[in-house]
Formats: sequence, C-alpha cells, structure tokens
Amino acid sequence: MSTSVANPVAPSKVSQSAADLEHVDVQFSLSKLWANYRDLAKPKIALMVLFSMGVGYLLGSAGEWTLWPLLNASVGVFLAVVASSCFNQAIEATTDSRMARTRNRPIPSGKVTVQQVYLIASVCSVVSFLYLALTVNMLTAVLTLGTTVLYAALYTPLKRYSVLCTAVGAIPGAAPPVLGWVAAGGQLNMVAFSLFAILFVWQFPHFLAIAWMYRDEYLRAGLKMVPGSGREHMVGRVAFAYSLVLIPISLLPHHYGLAGDFYAAVALVLGFIYAGSSLKFAMDESRQQARRVLFASLFYLPGVLLALAFDHLRLLS
Repeated sequence: MSTSVANPVAPSKVSQSAADLEHVDVQFSLSKLWANYRDLAKPKIALMVLFSMGVGYLLGSAGEWTLWPLLNASVGVFLAVVASSCFNQAIEATTDSRMARTRNRPIPSGKVTVQQVYLIASVCSVVSFLYLALTVNMLTAVLTLGTTVLYAALYTPLKRYSVLCTAVGAIPGAAPPVLGWVAAGGQLNMVAFSLFAILFVWQFPHFLAIAWMYRDEYLRAGLKMVPGSGREHMVGRVAFAYSLVLIPISLLPHHYGLAGDFYAAVALVLGFIYAGSSLKFAMDESRQQARRVLFASLFYLPGVLLALAFDHLRLLS
C-alpha cells in the first residue's frame, strides 16, 4: 500500500503568479483602450491630412521654412482631425450601428460611450485652437476650427437629408494644404485657392465610388449619399464629369508659378488616368469599376502632391 502527499505551493509563487496575471490583465486592457482610441482617431486619414498640410506648408514658405512651426501646425491640425472624427462618430452612432462596414466602430460595438467620445472631441478641438493660436498664428487656428465645425455641425447631420452633403463635406476635406499654406505665413489668395480647388474636386469621384459601392447600406441607415435617385449610370456620369473638371483645375499651380512643366506633365497624366477610370465606371456601374475609381483616386492625390512639392523645390533651387 502506498500513500502520496500533495506538495503545497509556496506562498511566494502564488503571489508571483497572481501579480503576473494582474500585469497581463492591465496590458490587455491598455491594448484594448489604445485600439479603441486609434479607431476613433482614424490614423490613416490623419496621416493623409498631415501630408497634404505639409505640402501646403512647403509651398507657402517659399523655401524659407523652419521645422518648429511645421511641427506645431501638425500637432494642432492632428488634434482637429481627431476632434472631427470623434464628433462624426458620436453623431452617427445610430446610423453606424445599422451598417456592416461601421457597426464594429467603438461606439456601436459598446467599447466606449457617446458621452466619452463627445468629451474627447471637445477637448481636442479646444486644445487644437489654443495650441495653433499660441504657437502658429490666429488665421491657422480659426481656419482649422472652422473645418471642424463645418465637418461636424453641417456635413455630418446633412447626410441624413440631402446628397448636397458631399459638396459640403468636400470643403473641410480640401482645407489641409491651405492650412499648411497659412501656417507658413501665406495669404488667402488665388494661389491658396488653387491648392484648395484640386482637393475639393478630387474628392467627388472618390466619394461617389464609395457611396455607390455601399449604397444599399447607406439606404438602410437612412443616409442620402448617392445622387440621381437610383437612376442608372447617374453616379458614374457625375464622377466622370468631376474628373474632367479636375484636369484643368490641377494645372492652376503651374499657372500661378508654384511649379513648372514637370508638375504639369505629371498632373495631366494622372488626371487622364483618373478620368479614364471614371469613364469606365460611367459606362459600367459595377463594383469592380467603382473600386478602380477608388484606387485611381488614392494613386492620384499623393502623386500630384509629391510632383508639386518636388517641382516647386526644383524651381527654387
């Protein structure tokens, strides 16, 4: 006959194990919290905004730029982007819960509350304005705050009532290079307008393609994003029309002396590629063609801005 006696676990090991579990729980909670705030901030959009603003700053400084004003402007504008995104998601919490592409966002999924998001948005908006006013200039602060107000207070609620929301939303969407321009000391003149106009017109084929692809979800959510009242080929035709308008608009920086012939050639090539994809979408309103418009738009904008910055520096040197 044999007997066995269980070895007791040392108290120190038990305490260590509990401490390890608590540490893991804290890390996991912080990871989830960071993921929620990241989703609220939409970092990919923020990076594109900062890139566009940086190009505007480079153009507005006329070759005499310093690093700190650009960094300060980037901080302030980033906070404004976070505020706009948070206001948008707080206002659209109900409609987001009705769409497959948005129902996993932090508010509809129950990860954060509407009140928390409104608080984050308000704090970021106020800090953005004060920071820009104190470290950059008042014009940049006012324009940045104006884009946040226009995006949150007009564009976002208008999506429930009229397809004109796309035109309204394109105004703050086209503001980043102008914000960079005035942050560098540039004036609000026709040269600044040329930068604004490119991004303003560029957005229409881009967003119309997205609206067409998710038109059924938008309809179920009660959002009026697609023009033409369901008429066949209407969305594609409107997108194609805007892509044609974009071609001469993209040459305005060349006309005002911001860039030379290299930029003009790149802008024309990219413009015709964008227009070609939009024409195919107008002829064949399918998900495949809409995606091609979307991809062309995402290729067009950084390509044009990089060519503009490069050719501007070439002329200065």
